[in-house]
Amino acid sequence: MGKIQYYTEEGLKKLKDELHELKTKGRQDIAKQIAEARDKGDLSENAEYDAAKDAQGLLELKISKLEEVVGNARVLDNSKMDTSKVGILSTVKIKNVKNGMTVTYTLVSEEEADLKANKISLASPFGKGLMGKKVGEIAQINAPAGVVEFEVLEINY
Repeated sequence: MGKIQYYTEEGLKKLKDELHELKTKGRQDIAKQIAEARDKGDLSENAEYDAAKDAQGLLELKISKLEEVVGNARVLDNSKMDTSKVGILSTVKIKNVKNGMTVTYTLVSEEEADLKANKISLASPFGKGLMGKKVGEIAQINAPAGVVEFEVLEINY
């Protein structure tokens, strides 16, 4: 039994779509590669056949891992969340105490993290430092340059 991960509806749909793609198109492509390699004759000296079989094994491994992730995935219900504290799926506006710079991040699961979209993982130093904080509290974030303090300005869901 894998660990339960929480996703947005959009994030879970992406995972399910990827799984469907691997099970249909992915499996068909591999089967075609194996058939083409098999048609080339002696399998004992056929590197293309071996490569296609290896690729098939990797694909099946990826499918089974993704099936486990999807099986343990839960969609978050915003209505049941404590919106006074930073948690998964909260959008947090924070201010660097030292230089006054502000930035806004949304906390998401590791798989949904995307820094370009300002979506950071709960498992990241920022995510860990911000979890459970309330507006007005100071979060101490362990950054590569040392501990940086951020004041929580806003929490939205």
